[in-house]
Amino acid sequence: MPRDVKSGAGVVNRESFSFPVGKVGIKTLYPIDLEKFLLAFGEQGLTAQIRECFDTDMPMPVALHDAALAYYRQYLVVGGMPECVGKYIATKDFILLRHTQASILEAYLNDMSKYNNVNEIKKTRLAYDNITIQLSKKNTRFKYKLIKSGARASEFENALEWLSLSGIATRVHRIERPVKPLGNYRDIDAFKIYVSDMGLLCAKKDIAAEDVLYKSGDLDDFKGGMTENYVCCQLIANGYTCYYWSSDRGAEVDFVIQRDGKVIPIEVKSAENTKAKSLSTYISLHNPVYAIKLSTRNYGFADGKKTVPLYAAFCL
Repeated sequence: MPRDVKSGAGVVNRESFSFPVGKVGIKTLYPIDLEKFLLAFGEQGLTAQIRECFDTDMPMPVALHDAALAYYRQYLVVGGMPECVGKYIATKDFILLRHTQASILEAYLNDMSKYNNVNEIKKTRLAYDNITIQLSKKNTRFKYKLIKSGARASEFENALEWLSLSGIATRVHRIERPVKPLGNYRDIDAFKIYVSDMGLLCAKKDIAAEDVLYKSGDLDDFKGGMTENYVCCQLIANGYTCYYWSSDRGAEVDFVIQRDGKVIPIEVKSAENTKAKSLSTYISLHNPVYAIKLSTRNYGFADGKKTVPLYAAFCL
């Protein structure tokens, strides 16, 4: 696979384009997180309250908690692409928003053709289409065989690498041991893949805004993967390298990060149900300084577990 570098347009193939080494500064831009989404709506006061409650573990007033959850569900539909956020703020029209998202998705497909090796274009599109399908599975660990019958890692590895380098998708590897530095204990053969923007995820799956905003039961099979994807987006946008942990007996913690020099496990739930047997297993085995549970439940702290509402994931 040719060496690639990130550009504003996607991934640039160095065989076709020169790169001015030493003459440019490189910055990585991500879709805006939920905090910036709230600020775009002029919700400075609500944002400050979310951060204060995160720092103190004191519950939010119910009215503010419900308001923040409503913004969280809007964010799932709109996402963090600046053009999409601007369109939604200006029009409050989900149909116009979906048109904008569709044009961005089309641009992604064009990038796959423009900047990719000719032999890899079809594989890259197949892999990209399959990411959102695998998020519907109970176990969201990526499986090559679900791309097509008989698929192997050697066939699609370059395609997944291209998607990761372009910023269209993020790979989250399993760690064998939650010990610093986490990257040293990465299992290169076990990983999950999430897409980079929630709004584009909903657009790609043609999920109706009403089903997300009003918590339709039709999405029950997809809610878990969608919520994990949201949390991954928030963590990546705030500079974290994410991993997940699983035991030989099937326990699994959705994310493990290094925060303030400590290895912290994060369990993600799409609703208020915060029973987390896998997180308890992790705690008994590895005794972290504390653990985090993300759900729709209000703030709290008990038994070494910090409960954080999903809308406050950016506070991490």
